[in-house]
Amino acid sequence: MGPNIPSRVALPLLGSNQDSPDPESGVLPVTPRGSDYGAEGARTPDLLGAIQALSQLSYSPARARNITSRSLFSKQHDPVRKSLQTARVGLVVLTLINLFNYLDRWIVAALAESMKHSELRLSDTQLGALMTGFLIVYTLTAPLFGLLGDTRSRNRLLAVGVAIWSLATALAGLARSYAGLFAARAAVGIGEAAYGTISPALLADYFPRQQRGRVFAVFFAAIPIGSALGYIVGGLVDRYFGWRQAFFVAGVPGLVLAAFAWQLYDPPRGVQDAPPAPPAPPGEPAGNPRGAYRILLRNRPYLLTVLGYAAYTFAIGALAFWTPTFLERVRGIPKAHATVQFGAIVVVTGFLGTYLGGWLGDRLLRVTHHAYWWLSGITTLLAAPLTLLALAAPQPPLYWAGIIGAELCLFASTGPINSAIVNVVSPHMRATAVAVSIFTIHILGDVPSPSLVGIISDARSLGEAVLIIPVAVLLSGVIWTYAATRPAAPAAHPC
Repeated sequence: MGPNIPSRVALPLLGSNQDSPDPESGVLPVTPRGSDYGAEGARTPDLLGAIQALSQLSYSPARARNITSRSLFSKQHDPVRKSLQTARVGLVVLTLINLFNYLDRWIVAALAESMKHSELRLSDTQLGALMTGFLIVYTLTAPLFGLLGDTRSRNRLLAVGVAIWSLATALAGLARSYAGLFAARAAVGIGEAAYGTISPALLADYFPRQQRGRVFAVFFAAIPIGSALGYIVGGLVDRYFGWRQAFFVAGVPGLVLAAFAWQLYDPPRGVQDAPPAPPAPPGEPAGNPRGAYRILLRNRPYLLTVLGYAAYTFAIGALAFWTPTFLERVRGIPKAHATVQFGAIVVVTGFLGTYLGGWLGDRLLRVTHHAYWWLSGITTLLAAPLTLLALAAPQPPLYWAGIIGAELCLFASTGPINSAIVNVVSPHMRATAVAVSIFTIHILGDVPSPSLVGIISDARSLGEAVLIIPVAVLLSGVIWTYAATRPAAPAAHPC
């Protein structure tokens, strides 16, 4: 190491090509002094902490050696600053897109009662089928975009996907029949499949393994915030302007974000893995789906992670779609209050839970390589009785406390479990692995769960139908806890 380079380097993201790795470990120490994530003095996660985490995320220069820096919105010539700006902009743009992704997805839940009593006269089964139709298309097209994401330009695919789902969201506001509404919502799945499969793989090539829990916590914090904005924006626009106008408000901003996505930098695949990933080996040829699927099926940590995620998604999908209607119909809370109150809870608990889970997962990774599974399994097991309390307790103090506690525990696993998925597979298969995960968790999870709750509700009552949700939460926690007790496969990266 050169004489002028300190032993601990405070480079926030991508490193300079002049830096040298440690001769023993092969990487340069990257934890900045005084960092919120240092051993001396961790901070309580809050909004300021998340912003500071984003600004202080470090990058391993040894792992970034092969990255060709490209400034996105600046003409700076300093390669460190250009690389720093590229990675920061990538995370910010992808997080904003993820926010609108979930706003578009869950705005239907806020509009359900209005559409039910509109000229379309929809049943609960038809309302549940709107989400099911979207998820079926999303699930079936995800493997295609996974393969393309491992071989083609990822930023271009992202931009096209965002534009498609934004246009489809706006078109739902023009629907004059249930068939037209169903088709528009189903088309949203095409665009979201492109984004959902590619963005985690892209982030994994922006940041090293030991930071991915925090990075994915920032990225996935957009899920509760976007979902809550779907409830809040949808509920308020519906109240003052009508449900059709709510779809227009949700769809238009995505077109601007599509233009930003088109300009994102697409780094070499595997550049952030140590040692830097070589070209895809013969066992995992690029663009060979059969070979990739066989490798994933033999990867036990990956399979257990995805199966637990499927049960988790079953519960989350049903909760997200039916909770505003449940609060209005079963608990007697006025519609505007139900959507806004539940949306506010999702924003606060989702942000705190997601950020705290990612931060704690990365800290625990120093103790055990199975930290992400342990954290996800234990918090989900805790969420099961809280979910039952939220749905079964008749007194407002009890069910509101149950909702808050359950949401905190459920969101805590979001960053760690997605980090586990990208960590246990080869860098050259990450988009495919995410695509297979998306296919599985939705086919077994939130494709059937909203419709199943709707069918049971039509046959009996919504209060009884939602009681299947805590069972799915419990099953998810059991699977992830079991995965934490199993040794990692030899070819898998521990997490």
